[in-house]
Amino acid sequence: MGIAIFALFVSACAKSPDSIAPAYISEVGYQNWSCPQLAEESNRLSAALSSASIQQENARTNDTVGVILIGLPVSSLSGDNIAPEIARLKGETEAVRKASMSKGCGTPSAIKPPSVVTSSIR
Repeated sequence: MGIAIFALFVSACAKSPDSIAPAYISEVGYQNWSCPQLAEESNRLSAALSSASIQQENARTNDTVGVILIGLPVSSLSGDNIAPEIARLKGETEAVRKASMSKGCGTPSAIKPPSVVTSSIR
């Protein structure tokens, strides 16, 4: 029974940034943007996603420690879990990439499918 309760609490922990699916964001809002604007937006979104991913990974680590020490996923309970924000940023990144491809902007390194950079510090 103790294992089942532990598994329940661990499942309530913050998700890893890599496991968060992108939210659907239409590329229509980006259709009138120029290629340089799309590249700039892609860079902005990439930086924001990287920062949010580090924050989410920290929340995940804190949840794990909280479950082990006190039996509660403290970050998820305190609102530090920002999975919806990561999903939105991934969705916007994908929308910008699609808009860029449809405009024939090429495939600069800044415009690629959303990926997550996580901190190696634990």
